[in-house]
Amino acid sequence: MRIPVSWLAEYAALPEDLSTEALDAALVEAGLEVEEVDDLRARVTGPLVVGRVASIEELTEFKKPIRHCQVEVGEAEPRSIICGARNFAEGDLVVVALPGAELPGGFKIASRKTYGRLSDGMICSARELGVSDDHEGIIVLPEGTVGEDARAVVGLDDVVFELAITPDMGYCFSVRGIAREVAHRLGVAFTDPAAKAVEPEATAAQPFPLSVETDGCTRFTLRAVTGVDANAEAPEWMAKRLTQAGMRPLGLAVDVTNYLMLELGHPLHAFDLDALKGGLVVRRADAGERLTTLEGVERALDAEDMVICDETGPLSLAGVMGGLTSEVAEGTRNVLIEAAQWDSVSIARTSRRHKLTSEASKRYERGVDGAISLLAAQRAADLLVEYGGGTLQPEVADVDRRAGREPIVIPVDLPSRVVGVDYDRETVIAMLEAAGCEVVGGVVKEGTVEGGDVLTVVPGSWRPDLTDPVDLVEEVARLDGYGRIPSSIPRAIAGTGLSPAQRRRRRVARALADNGFVETYTFPFVSRGRADELGLDEKDPQREAVAVLNPLDDAAPLLRSTVLASLVNAVRVNLSRGAKDLAVFEEGLVFKPAEGWTELESVALPVSKRPADELIEAAIRRLPVQPRHVAAVLCGQAVPAGVDAPGRAVDWSDAIEAAEIVAEAAGVRLEAAQGEAAPWHPGRCAELIVDGLVVGHAGELHPEVCERLGLPKRTAAMELDLSALPLPDLAPAPVVSHFPATLIDVAVVVAESVPAGDVEAALRDGAGELLDSLRLFDVYRDAKLGEDRKSLAFKLELRAADRTLTNEEGVAVRDAAVAVAAERFGAAIRV
Repeated sequence: MRIPVSWLAEYAALPEDLSTEALDAALVEAGLEVEEVDDLRARVTGPLVVGRVASIEELTEFKKPIRHCQVEVGEAEPRSIICGARNFAEGDLVVVALPGAELPGGFKIASRKTYGRLSDGMICSARELGVSDDHEGIIVLPEGTVGEDARAVVGLDDVVFELAITPDMGYCFSVRGIAREVAHRLGVAFTDPAAKAVEPEATAAQPFPLSVETDGCTRFTLRAVTGVDANAEAPEWMAKRLTQAGMRPLGLAVDVTNYLMLELGHPLHAFDLDALKGGLVVRRADAGERLTTLEGVERALDAEDMVICDETGPLSLAGVMGGLTSEVAEGTRNVLIEAAQWDSVSIARTSRRHKLTSEASKRYERGVDGAISLLAAQRAADLLVEYGGGTLQPEVADVDRRAGREPIVIPVDLPSRVVGVDYDRETVIAMLEAAGCEVVGGVVKEGTVEGGDVLTVVPGSWRPDLTDPVDLVEEVARLDGYGRIPSSIPRAIAGTGLSPAQRRRRRVARALADNGFVETYTFPFVSRGRADELGLDEKDPQREAVAVLNPLDDAAPLLRSTVLASLVNAVRVNLSRGAKDLAVFEEGLVFKPAEGWTELESVALPVSKRPADELIEAAIRRLPVQPRHVAAVLCGQAVPAGVDAPGRAVDWSDAIEAAEIVAEAAGVRLEAAQGEAAPWHPGRCAELIVDGLVVGHAGELHPEVCERLGLPKRTAAMELDLSALPLPDLAPAPVVSHFPATLIDVAVVVAESVPAGDVEAALRDGAGELLDSLRLFDVYRDAKLGEDRKSLAFKLELRAADRTLTNEEGVAVRDAAVAVAAERFGAAIRV
């Protein structure tokens, strides 16, 4: 929120010698975040004065109309100035920047010859001075003294603070709330702007027939002004303050409601009284009702939305935005002012549901002061009468269903015990009263609250955020000053280091990164259609996704059951940015419904006290199972083309290699076998097996999946359940042999259906301890081998720790390895 110091000073008696830095510090000490300090006095440097247009000469010999003006600026002779604006006449008062002035953006004013005439200055528009975005014409002043400094006239003599208002300080979305905080911090007098109006008594007759039919509205007030010029220009002081606060003046009725919303923190709405039919009804919407809001968007309403209606249907989305059919328009003469108090939760949900945030909804969802609803409406009516020439109608509508605030009982020593600062009783009471609370009782209750002195506190109507004793503790600490709270560094407790599982996660991530993969993090939320895009079977367990009750994005309400489901989003973003060759991975949690979760009842945990153990256990039973997976996606070129090499495209083997990198870093032995699982290509998919358990899949994605997800053809991917891998025991140091290796190649012929990985495992088992490494280097198929037969060629590297192996020993190891393969798969040495 932007707030000019001059506006703030009207209600907080700021010392005359108060510096901008001191005011900044006071705001910060009050708990407000100062985002920017905009010193308007520094926007224009040099001479900026009020001038009077003495004469205008129209220059018609140019392509566009140009005026040669003689402007009096308080000097002996008028200044010759060239201007292209058409919205002023002889005798008008204007703002003139004289040579030597510098406007926002570094635009320096100097005497120069243009259009065949001397231009000895510049007649300024509001945008050129940086006071608003209006550039339809130059500023024409209603009054002023020729030759005087124009900064005060156009609002360039002020300092504007831009504050970030935290959700628990919603009352500071107003000059009223900020002035109250500053006055307390500086120890100066505070004047309540709500006291400018006198609250009238409700009358039996109403300005317009009214019925409130929802408990979401606790107060609803109406005042009517007739015969008013609703679109007249707002008074200069009001327009200037609105502009400084970041709002554009639109016309008297709208400007008055905006001005009072900023000053009092209470939104108001102005209806065109003649556009209303029948009577007003405040109710919940019927599902599917339609309303076109002020920005011209037609919206389908939800049954939870609150609306203000007449006999034609919804007129306004209550607490959020008015409707197009009843807005104050050109020609409006009769205005109905509405001020109400709405349920903050309902307004917040409506605002998010319709993706519609307004200045009104920001305040209502944090809670407004219902005690001043009628005062705000009365003040708006008074201003319309004063500046729009209208007549205030005597009828007053005030439907008031507010409940009294519940008193809060707090031990007087609770702030001291929680904060660690010794607050005496008088200080606690004084700080609570400064927070808008009424301390209605303080008695000693033996055995009730640790037998201490107890205060009974009733929060003010403008502090809906104060509901519990801890809220009052926070107010005491904040208002007494955070600077009084001592700072101490907690003593670090000696840790035990990373757990084995954490160390394994780091090894896996580091290994993939060392092999050229880039780690990414994605949100674990996916759309309901992602399972279809991945081609998952209707009975695939991965379709049983956990839904989030209050998702960040309604388009992605499900928690992922596979990391690939969200990782592909990162791939698509990078592809859309022009990347072609990608190798990315993510390690994170997936979410699976707890066993029997559909039969478990939902659990509501209390927030005012510790839940019972059985409630905690019941809530834990409903938590989804959250194994940790690692997934990788590759596309484009695995090896880029060079001057002397054609390069190589990514294929299924790269995905399997990524899985092997993970397995090696995790300290487990991985086997790959022919498999089939969505979203992989059925002929190019491998099962990843550890200790006989399938822990994942790798290969090329199905072409239809690639098309649906917008991925390149033959994109490869791998996903592996890291939680399913056994944690390795403490590994013994390897024995390093100083003797040379014996290399032997062996080619065995097996049936086409026998997986190469199974043959490799058999050879490894048969070779025994002398086998140092084993690698498949060729697959050969030929009719001479027999129908449905293939040849697999392996390279065996043999090594002993205590001697150099002889050729006979090498052949014996080879034969033993082949014998096991022959026993298991009928393998024969190819000759």
